[in-house]
Amino acid sequence: MTNWLVVGLGNPGPTYAAHRHNVGFMVADELARRAAVKYSRSLSMRADLATTRVTAAGIGAVGADASAVVLLKSRTFMNNTGQAVAKAAAYYKTPATSLVVIHDELDLDFGQLRLKFGGGDNGHNGLKSIRQHLGTGDYFRVRFGIGRPPGRQDPAQYVLTPFPSSLSADLAEAVTRAADAVEALLTDGLESAQNRFNS
Repeated sequence: MTNWLVVGLGNPGPTYAAHRHNVGFMVADELARRAAVKYSRSLSMRADLATTRVTAAGIGAVGADASAVVLLKSRTFMNNTGQAVAKAAAYYKTPATSLVVIHDELDLDFGQLRLKFGGGDNGHNGLKSIRQHLGTGDYFRVRFGIGRPPGRQDPAQYVLTPFPSSLSADLAEAVTRAADAVEALLTDGLESAQNRFNS
C-alpha cells in the first residue's frame, strides 16, 4: 500500500490564514476534518502533521486496503516549504511519486481545479522550494485557481490578501471540491480524478 504525503501550501499564523496564498492550508484542514484527526506540531520537521488512512471509502476510513496518509502544513514561510516537505518525506520514507501538493494558482480562474503530475513551478515560491529540497518536480499537484489580480496589482501582493467576503460561500464550496479531488486522486488515481475534477 502507498504511503501518501499530502501537503497544503500556505503561510503559518493567523495573519495569513484567510489569504489567497493559503488555499492549500484550507484544503488540508478540510481533509483533516473529514478524517477526524487533529494536527500536532513537529519542531524537528518544522511542520504541523496529522496522520490518517485512506481506503476506497475515503479518507479516515479503515479496511484491509488502507494506505497511510500524512497531512502536512509547513511552519516555515512559503519560500522555505521545501525544508519541511523534505524532512517529512525522509522520515516517512515517502517517495516524490507519493507526494501530493495543494497550491494556489494565478493562471486558473477562481475555484477552477487542475490535477497533474510533474511540471514546472510557474513562479510559485512554495513549489520552487520543494523542487530545490527534493531535487525533483515529479510529484502530484492539485492546482486551486485564485485568478489574476485586477488592474495593475502586483501578483505578489495579491496572493497575500484575503478573499472578499462576497466569495465566502463559493470559497467553501471550492475548498470542499478540492478536498474531494485529493480523495479521488488517492483512491482512484490521477486519470480518473482529472476526468472528474479538471475544469
